[in-house]
Amino acid sequence: MATHAIQDAAADNTVVGRTLRKPSYPISRRLAAYLARFRRELELPVSYARLEGFRESLPLRSAEGQDTLWESVLYPPDEMEALKVDLKYVYALLKVHGDLSVVDHLYVDRIDFCSFGNSLPFRIRIVNGINENPDYFYVKKADASRVYGLELEHQLSPNRINYVTFGSTLVEEHVAGVPGDVFIKRWLENREIKPVRIAKELVKFNERCFIRLLGDMRSYNFVFVLTPDFEGWQVRIRAMDFDQQSFNGRRSFYLPQFFRENLPLVQFTTNLLDLKTAYQYQREERTLLLQRADVSHQRLEILLDAMHVDLIAPPENVVRLRQDLAEHFEAEVVLKCESMAALVRENLRQIRMEEWHGRQRVPAG
Repeated sequence: MATHAIQDAAADNTVVGRTLRKPSYPISRRLAAYLARFRRELELPVSYARLEGFRESLPLRSAEGQDTLWESVLYPPDEMEALKVDLKYVYALLKVHGDLSVVDHLYVDRIDFCSFGNSLPFRIRIVNGINENPDYFYVKKADASRVYGLELEHQLSPNRINYVTFGSTLVEEHVAGVPGDVFIKRWLENREIKPVRIAKELVKFNERCFIRLLGDMRSYNFVFVLTPDFEGWQVRIRAMDFDQQSFNGRRSFYLPQFFRENLPLVQFTTNLLDLKTAYQYQREERTLLLQRADVSHQRLEILLDAMHVDLIAPPENVVRLRQDLAEHFEAEVVLKCESMAALVRENLRQIRMEEWHGRQRVPAG
């Protein structure tokens, strides 16, 4: 996302519009074996199907009285009490390997459901009974695309993420931060945060998404994490939606700068970074990502082997994307890729080659 590329995106804010809901892909035996090997598959007392048995729901509104697209759901009294006990144990499994003695002061305050989006999630609000501090976790239908996205996030990004599966059920921790669309409205012009730090992180986030093929990073699908430092606030962008991991056939779909929802961020970055500085930040992120790939090389290869034989995208999407990437890298070898996993591997290889030879290339250029 260097200067001329950002200007291209700013000039055309309709490059990537609304997308249709993608299909959900089941967990294959090979992926299930991977999850079991690395302790991501655990026996849970609560399944997604069990949570679907709610009897009533009430719209959940924000503190300002606006519709949140979530509903608080209610179950028969006996089932509600049993669910609260079992969900507390699920939280303990997610956070402290099931040690209930560490979380005995917590209680389940609310169960919410959202019919918006691909995953149709349930959100569990769990509260510390001593200081009333809340936390959240999510129960969703297990979708192979999302699981691959979570694993690639864990291995290739600077962020670690907790999740477990149980058959067709997926449990994820809450990714804390300021949603991107809220950040644009309330924080983008806040001079307590050095503007260049926001722009720097946008370049890095753009690069991470492109290399590991995480798509649909509109402003409401990622969060800003703000950390106070001795010279002001540090900024990091974290993805919080992984449904569109390696699914779409358009290269621009894997570049956050091309979503019209992100246009204010793109214009903000354009005004701050020159080409040389943008290249510096891009190279920094590439170096760190390749180092992470090296550290988790064996685990990453096992994951991509499973992903290679899984159906997680229509064949025509693979064909279109490999053509786009072959043109981008000016490398005919990309055309030999037969799966989305092969394209992730080839992306990593091409980026590594460019780093070795000191070539400067901007993903959106």
